[in-house]
Amino acid sequence: MGEHDRRNGGHRGSHHNRKRRFREDDDFDRRPPRRLYQEPVHLRVRKQLLAIAESPLKRTDEEIRSIVNTVAENSEDSEIRRYFLDLVSQLVVEQALKIPFVAAVILALNLKKPELAQEILTRTTTALNEQFKAGAWREVKLLLRFLACLQGILEADGLFPVLEELFSRAVDLQTASSEDNKLSHLQSLGLEVVKIILLTMPYIMVSSASGFEEQASNLLEKTDIIASTPHALEALVDPYPGSGDDTGHEAQSVLSLLQKQLQAEAADSWRLACIPRPWQTSVVEDGIEPILPTKHPLPTVTVPSPVLPGARPQLPEIYFSVYADQDVETVPPTSSIASSLLRDSLVDTINILDYNRNATGKFLIDLDCYFSPETFVKRATPYDRLREVEEGKSTWKPEDVAVDAVFSQLLQLPNPEHKLVYYHAVLTESCKIAPAAIAPSLGRAIRYLYRNVDTMDLELEYRFMDWFCHHLSNFGFTWKWTEWVDDVELPIVKPKKAFIVGALEKEIRLSFAQRIRGTLPEPYQALISEAKEKDTPDFKYNSDQTPYTPQAREILRLLRAKALDSELQPHLSSIESEASSLGVNDPLIPSTDAYMTAICFIGSKSLSHVLSCIERCKDRLLALGPQSEAARRQIITSVMEYWAEKPGIGVNVVDKLLNYTILTPLSVVNWVLFDNLGRGMILTQSHIYEMVASTMHKVTNRVRQIVIARNQPGLPAEQVALLDETLEKERSQMQELFSVVEDALVGVATGVVDEMAESRNQDTEGEALLRGWGERWLRVFRRKMAVEEAWIGEMMAPKQEGIEVVQAGEEDIAVANGNGNGDGAVKRQKLGTPPEPIELDELDVL
Repeated sequence: MGEHDRRNGGHRGSHHNRKRRFREDDDFDRRPPRRLYQEPVHLRVRKQLLAIAESPLKRTDEEIRSIVNTVAENSEDSEIRRYFLDLVSQLVVEQALKIPFVAAVILALNLKKPELAQEILTRTTTALNEQFKAGAWREVKLLLRFLACLQGILEADGLFPVLEELFSRAVDLQTASSEDNKLSHLQSLGLEVVKIILLTMPYIMVSSASGFEEQASNLLEKTDIIASTPHALEALVDPYPGSGDDTGHEAQSVLSLLQKQLQAEAADSWRLACIPRPWQTSVVEDGIEPILPTKHPLPTVTVPSPVLPGARPQLPEIYFSVYADQDVETVPPTSSIASSLLRDSLVDTINILDYNRNATGKFLIDLDCYFSPETFVKRATPYDRLREVEEGKSTWKPEDVAVDAVFSQLLQLPNPEHKLVYYHAVLTESCKIAPAAIAPSLGRAIRYLYRNVDTMDLELEYRFMDWFCHHLSNFGFTWKWTEWVDDVELPIVKPKKAFIVGALEKEIRLSFAQRIRGTLPEPYQALISEAKEKDTPDFKYNSDQTPYTPQAREILRLLRAKALDSELQPHLSSIESEASSLGVNDPLIPSTDAYMTAICFIGSKSLSHVLSCIERCKDRLLALGPQSEAARRQIITSVMEYWAEKPGIGVNVVDKLLNYTILTPLSVVNWVLFDNLGRGMILTQSHIYEMVASTMHKVTNRVRQIVIARNQPGLPAEQVALLDETLEKERSQMQELFSVVEDALVGVATGVVDEMAESRNQDTEGEALLRGWGERWLRVFRRKMAVEEAWIGEMMAPKQEGIEVVQAGEEDIAVANGNGNGDGAVKRQKLGTPPEPIELDELDVL
């Protein structure tokens, strides 16, 4: 009963239920009206302009008209005007894919507010002049492209006089480089200037202007002379030097290819089908009779003479594609101008947005939004279904074109613009955004690269290996290893077998042996020994059969106890005395072996452990080198023997010992190429290449740092003289080191090293393969040497030339150097107000 009362008459009873007793209240909202938020107009314009052409679900012409109408109606608002003008300037140099669409906005705005179009032209030419002075050639190219798209509102010949002036500068550079070998770096700059001219012309020809076919043809005839001139370093950057003429891997310069493609387009009435023409639908509104646009004079563009090379040296570029030998074309062929135009816009996007891999991946996935509708097939179309596409229609896959562009940078010789891990991250991010589209494209790219490992440049093979293992580590180490199972039985001197072994070693470094073993088919199991599964390798002196065991065990105990050197010395001396009695030529070698092996064993838990131990023992290790070069190299032997089953860790420890100057670069090179060269078999091991390449990089990087320091403005003469002296010394040591490398590798490449000469008649095929490894190594390090010498020459020359020109009275050249000091200092300039970040990420470290 009480329960009934509580249910019906208690404080929870119905008389407290306002919903039941006052249902008529539902007809009235007692709350005050919600304040409607209206987004500020300048922010709405900003969002619209930033997102232009990004969505395939929106009509671009409607987006453009909406932006133009909003800006035109509010053009008197200074804040809206400033935001709009600043953002246009930024988009042009930061989002290359959107340039035609931004230009369409300006063309449509010119019909309503021509004064705004004139202001855009003034800002663009001002920025162009600044970039000329800074030698920022990518920004110059993008600004010229924007002006080319605006050719229809320019008076007279528009942009052609600027291109003619640029061509005359390119001729001057080519002439100077041919007359003086010390100015050979100017050839690269001249070729880059011609490339910019050629990449600008197509956008003029598809603009709203007409009647410029004759000017374009005349300029194209002039550029042919320079574009057909091969670069001095072109042969060294061939990605497939080991291929014959019948393999389809003929190296093609990007510049000469572009020249031929434009000549073909000129013969075909400049169709340029892939370039979007948003101005054709957005400038004229439906039902309104078109009006003639207001024409504007092009503000003055001053091309400095001579033009400046800028911060990044210009080097020859070979067109590279990982989809070159397919039955069905999924990327534009090299005969089509689309191959160059799509690649150029994508590469600029990838390299400009290096601070945000997420945004870069999104742009790559949405690639088809930024080109003509008929350029690509539908996204994620399976490769097998491309055969069903109607004849005459495109079979190009947007994801293949995007992946191809990333690989062109990842595998660019001699060096890509950014760290390799950035391109790894872009591919990973793209695959995460659209796995169904990107994963099959990556699979075909991997198979293509693996098929061509035998003829690929050695440096590119190891870059491919690094990316392959890193990529698998992000996706559970899954790969169809059964496709390569036949190559497991090949000898290690075969490049494909060496690739498989090296890839598995790197996978183990990124994970652990037992996990990697679980991802492999049965035939691969033998490649991962049980010893690789041990977290800590055995201490070899635990065996009584090993010489000097008692002393070594005592050294280990004392090191663990952090004993003083005075306590260690008797045991080291005991080893040396025993070694002398056994007839060992250098008693320091066995004592060093025991000492370093104990350090490795103590530090085997982690890198921080080994670094801590090396730090405590640094003084003794540093003292070994002056006493005995052989003992110094024994340090490397001890480290690599201890980590024989996990050589990547050994290479890492050697790298740290170089940082401590316990080892010298020459000792590392001699250990590899003299102490352990043999018949050249060591050259097949990926970790050995990593050791030598990283050592040489330390040497060349030090020289570069000295050159950069020397070129800083405002240095007193005494400091410049000191840096010159240091540079001469370091450069001489670098050249000597490269000579040592070359002498050793020439012996393997020609088969004249002692071991190869003795066994030449026993295994002809094996010796030929080893000589091939010698040739591949030799090519890599010859290229590195040539690139370093070219870079030093280019970086040292501009300062001297700038001073000479100023003394001759041409004051405008000093201004062109960027700061009036004639030192060629370049800073990357961001135009206008910085945009609100989309999503800034720190790049993951491998």
